[in-house]
Amino acid sequence: MEQFYLLKIKASSLKVMVPFHNVNNVGLRRVVKNGEIQKILDFLTNEECASNADWKDRFKENSERMRTGSLLEVAGVLKSLLTLSQAKPLSFREKKMLERARYLLVSELAMAKNCEERQVEDLLGKALSKHKLRFPEASEFEA
Repeated sequence: MEQFYLLKIKASSLKVMVPFHNVNNVGLRRVVKNGEIQKILDFLTNEECASNADWKDRFKENSERMRTGSLLEVAGVLKSLLTLSQAKPLSFREKKMLERARYLLVSELAMAKNCEERQVEDLLGKALSKHKLRFPEASEFEA
């Protein structure tokens, strides 16, 4: 007899069963809590973002940050790519990474706050506006 977590993947309506004993191996973590949400908002509002000038190094660094599973790291990737996009157009791969970071932040924060994604988008947009950054609309990534 074994116990499982039953995960419902919102993006694809897929259901995945993860054995309790395998949680750490697959990188499963709890949904962020209010204190962590506030840290993310504070980071987007107050922290400066620097990014590597070399495209390959920057992409590698951002990929590693996305793989950590930390929503704060994902917020850092989002903010650095938004900052970079003000100076020059993003490459196709960086646009896809920005889209992924946006999706991960919005979907998890909406779940954690038990609210609509639109409310989270507005909240993140207000946090980023202090740095004159605009939170990207989901429609900007659809072509």
